[in-house]
Amino acid sequence: MNPQVAKFVELIRKYMPGAGSPELAAISVRQSIEVFSSWNDEMTQYLASALDEVQASLDQVEILRRSSLTKVREDWYAGTVARDIHWPALRDYLSNVKGWSEDTLTVIHGSSSEVVSLLANPAGEQFHCRGLVVGYVQSGKTANMTAVIAKAVDAGYNLIVLLGGMTNKLRAQTQRRLMSDIVDRHRQCWQLYSTVDDDGDFTYPPNRSFVMPSPGMAQLVVMKKLTSRLQAFLDTVKGTPPVILKKLKVLLIDDECDQASVNSSDDENSMTRINEKIRQILRALPAVSYVGYTATPFANVFIDPFPVNKDELDDLYPEDFITALPRPEGYFGTREVFGLPPSDAGAETNTEAGRNMILTIPDDTLGSLRPARASEKDDFEPKMTSQLEEALLWFLLSCSIRRSRGQVDQHMTMLIHTSPNVIQHQRMAALVENWLSENRDGLERGDGSAFDRLTRLYDEQTANVPLREGAAAPSIQVLKLWMKEVLVALEVAIENGESFTRLDYTGEAKTYIVVGGTVLARGLTLEGLSVSFFLRTSQQYDTLLQMGRWFGYRQGYEDLPRLWTTQDLQTSFRALAQIEEEIRDDIARYCDRGVTPLEFAVRVRSIPGLVITSAAKMRHAYRTSISFEGKHIQTIRFEHRNRLVVPDNWQAAATLVDDALVAGERDAKSRSVLIRKVPLTVIRKFVSRYNICDRHMDLRREMLLDYLDKMAERLSEWHVGVISPEVGTPSASTLGNLGVVNTVARSQLVNGDERYADIKALMSTRDLLIDAETAPASSKPSWEDVKEVRPALPLLLIYPIEAGSSPARDSRTRKPLDAIGDLIGFGMVFPGSKDHAGSYYSVELDIPTPEEIDDEEASIAGQAR
Repeated sequence: MNPQVAKFVELIRKYMPGAGSPELAAISVRQSIEVFSSWNDEMTQYLASALDEVQASLDQVEILRRSSLTKVREDWYAGTVARDIHWPALRDYLSNVKGWSEDTLTVIHGSSSEVVSLLANPAGEQFHCRGLVVGYVQSGKTANMTAVIAKAVDAGYNLIVLLGGMTNKLRAQTQRRLMSDIVDRHRQCWQLYSTVDDDGDFTYPPNRSFVMPSPGMAQLVVMKKLTSRLQAFLDTVKGTPPVILKKLKVLLIDDECDQASVNSSDDENSMTRINEKIRQILRALPAVSYVGYTATPFANVFIDPFPVNKDELDDLYPEDFITALPRPEGYFGTREVFGLPPSDAGAETNTEAGRNMILTIPDDTLGSLRPARASEKDDFEPKMTSQLEEALLWFLLSCSIRRSRGQVDQHMTMLIHTSPNVIQHQRMAALVENWLSENRDGLERGDGSAFDRLTRLYDEQTANVPLREGAAAPSIQVLKLWMKEVLVALEVAIENGESFTRLDYTGEAKTYIVVGGTVLARGLTLEGLSVSFFLRTSQQYDTLLQMGRWFGYRQGYEDLPRLWTTQDLQTSFRALAQIEEEIRDDIARYCDRGVTPLEFAVRVRSIPGLVITSAAKMRHAYRTSISFEGKHIQTIRFEHRNRLVVPDNWQAAATLVDDALVAGERDAKSRSVLIRKVPLTVIRKFVSRYNICDRHMDLRREMLLDYLDKMAERLSEWHVGVISPEVGTPSASTLGNLGVVNTVARSQLVNGDERYADIKALMSTRDLLIDAETAPASSKPSWEDVKEVRPALPLLLIYPIEAGSSPARDSRTRKPLDAIGDLIGFGMVFPGSKDHAGSYYSVELDIPTPEEIDDEEASIAGQAR
């Protein structure tokens, strides 16, 4: 590259954060140079070349979005640049201090750049962006979050707000992580409004205002998602002088955004207080990107994008983007524990079967471990059962095995989660400590009933799950040598909302048995977790998945984790293993097809006995099929002014007609143009060539082709009809060998988007009778009535549409189509039952037409009067 061009490239990038676009930045470069020296034609050429280079690099941002559903967005972020300071420091810290592999860092770098590219451009004076990042339970979402924060600050965001859970401990843990990973690397660049102390939450600043951001500086708030804290933050925003407020470029990250943030109010016209406060905060900030992080997005995708009170407050639906984080290398999750659905039920592979790491707690022992009713919690005393004793023994064995592998300097943890009641945590911890005291000497000497049982357990479990390849199986006598060290290091800790002790993984390696309740069920990371004794239950998908603390990274001890739980929970988790994969599969399937979050309904399979999330959060969900089975679809939106699309679609239809006439049989009896027995290949060729307007909410060419391919055997033969009225305006062009045909009139809705024409409906019920042998019984048949008298074959209908298409004189909702040429629309009718595909949950995301909005607002106004 020419040195002068390279210098201009550097200057354009330097000016871009303030200019807002490469073009404006280039203008600023020229203006700054002209102040000090003359400008000539050669410099103009160099600047143009530099601008081309920058624009080309920005165009590459699309590769950053390979895992995202997005709406059309500005390409403002092409990745990290040389002048960044926070991401390089974070990367070095993760590599040199935490010892993360280059492969892991590459994944984090790519996924975090993708998220940052989807945020609003911080150079803008006003913006509101809403997105959702879907990770895996205990999969390192925080690592992606910290990388996003580092890169966002490098790119120009100057106020970072992180909603870090519902408890002091979780908030403090999150703050400590941000401090160690980002802030402490360049402490002079940060102003803190919260601290790492348990009580270090956000409070009113001395002047009840945020300060003016300084160049190169960023402000940080990590606060609980509680109404009081949110109100304090909102008051501070409102108390900030406008001259300061408009300079704040805010990134608000909602960690575990499916918890508390979603509006679960039963009243359509009200909302939960936390949801209300978050929405008020977003509205009060002139420039803010809101990003929710979760591993269980069930509630978030059921948010109503068009709430009744939409004119008062924005909702939190991720209308701008939904991103699925890649499955991390070395992640220990549902696949490892529960396996995959077998392709051959009689010959299941090892991968499909998963690892035999789950042990059952019999129902008849539950009465010894937890009170039957909450009212009995104060009097109930838990007892040691054989299963709990085995879990404790296996944890001691796993710690000994890991020490024998050289993992002495790593954290090792066991989780006991049997009850949500604080008093039961205390009594369970006392039970465990008493058992350890009674059996310590025998375990250290290698004798007694507990050691005999440990020996049998070691043989049983290593037979069920062989020790990892490359790791020698130490003898029980070798492991006995490590047992004393394990018992000396072992601490029994209580972790709940009232405990005064705190898990501390920040210093030297710890060996913990953690007894707790709700605080352990979401967000809080248990380092080195290898054994879980888990009884807590829930009837909700999201709660159950979040309780899966045993998922995460188990590098170096993938063969050692064990889970003791009930049969019911095993069944639930086994079903849930597929649920979380399906959500990510849906996102991955549609992310490269231009489907926006508003057009995309994340579907979740229904499991008997379980609900997806709380009933209140599912007010906007409904059951639907996932296929086109039994449905009719139609093109109703057209790029009517596009001089490439309009003629190309007409030619696609003309080719379809000619191909169908050759391959099929024209029905001479029909008064309309009807061609029977047309092979699927002809239909697929037409769909492949036809340009479906990208403004369709529920119809995409790629999705339709995908369905046609999957159903090829059942849809191998079609009927094709051309809807051409006996009286109508002749087409301006011939439709293949049919010659000139009469067109139908389809005017467009008024007040629509100028970029496309919305005709609201293309098909009439009578059109479906084109190949019917009998008439419906009803004089005013419904869509289902006409489908019942049709042959059990798919039907493709072609509609030539008059370019002018004037509306009826008295219409107030229509205007002329005013297309540049005659259009082609098509409809398809699929045989079968709508419910044939099974029962799924989805979201109704069709954007209302202007007519529907007018009707709804008129209805609401009438009710108000």
